[in-house]
Amino acid sequence: MAIENARTFPEFLIREQVEARLTEAGASEASRTAAIRAMIHASLVGVDSHGVRLTEHYCRMLGGGRLNKTPQLGVEKRGAGSAMVDGDHGLGHYAAYRAVDVGIELAQEAGVGAVGIKHSSHLGAAGAYALAGAEKGFVTFATTNTDSMVALFDGAQKFHGTNPLAFAAPVPEGRPWLLDMATSSIPLNRVLLHRSLDLPLPQGVAATADGVPTSDPHEADMLLPLGGVDYGYKGAALAGVATLFSALLTGTTLDPDFIPMYGGGDISTPRNMGHFVLVIDPDKFAGREMFLQAIGRYLESLRGSRVREGGSVMAPGDREWAVMETRQTEGIPLDPDTVRFLGL
Repeated sequence: MAIENARTFPEFLIREQVEARLTEAGASEASRTAAIRAMIHASLVGVDSHGVRLTEHYCRMLGGGRLNKTPQLGVEKRGAGSAMVDGDHGLGHYAAYRAVDVGIELAQEAGVGAVGIKHSSHLGAAGAYALAGAEKGFVTFATTNTDSMVALFDGAQKFHGTNPLAFAAPVPEGRPWLLDMATSSIPLNRVLLHRSLDLPLPQGVAATADGVPTSDPHEADMLLPLGGVDYGYKGAALAGVATLFSALLTGTTLDPDFIPMYGGGDISTPRNMGHFVLVIDPDKFAGREMFLQAIGRYLESLRGSRVREGGSVMAPGDREWAVMETRQTEGIPLDPDTVRFLGL
């Protein structure tokens, strides 16, 4: 989503200011490095709702005690291809990137590396971790469940979180194939961004506290599942997939039981979020060379398929990489609240 009337700043300057704010908040070097890596990724590819605008929130949670400033990650191998990472209630990005590394180590031996994460916090953009695995040559899946903010299909109360599903795969040339999608119509941070910019929401993505669809970001109390009013049963079911992997398999918190990310007075109690990462080594299946040849042919066929008049087709990730190229050249747009907090 383009941020209208926003000011743009070069990546290096934003990175410096985010680093400064997290350092002031007391985040350890390892945990803040991971958080910056994930947030900058999101801001560069146009997922502004999960980009550097979250710096202020994370600093507040570090100051309040919800987030451990100096987490000591734990890793416990549970099987030939499975492990659990303990995030020690630190920034979730730190635990997630560690889980990708553990998954790669397992996959190189067992073919697959399934890694659950417990005692974690907000994950940010799930695609950042799927991408981290793909950039090293592995097919990677990452997901998390979050606090209730999305109605069920025909529901009139918050039940699931936005519960993203992210997949990435290496390709012969260029950047990886990347799919990063929320199972809600939009993420909550998109509503907050629209409030900051005082812009209307698209139709059919949010609802009032009574479950009535609304495009007013100031009246929106909950989100609608992917598919909206008519086909939201698909998004609601997919949200349950994220909960299955992230909460049920890891023994962590169910969506309705979370301390809310925003609102409320408690910013000292850890949220015990769960995440899940699955890493697959192509060498242990068809073979890396055959896989890369196949995905290369697949993408060539996809991008070369016929389109309707005035239309275009893209592979997952094509839009993101185009946005990244533009923002690396022209700068990253930031909303007014983020500009203020970062001191830009």
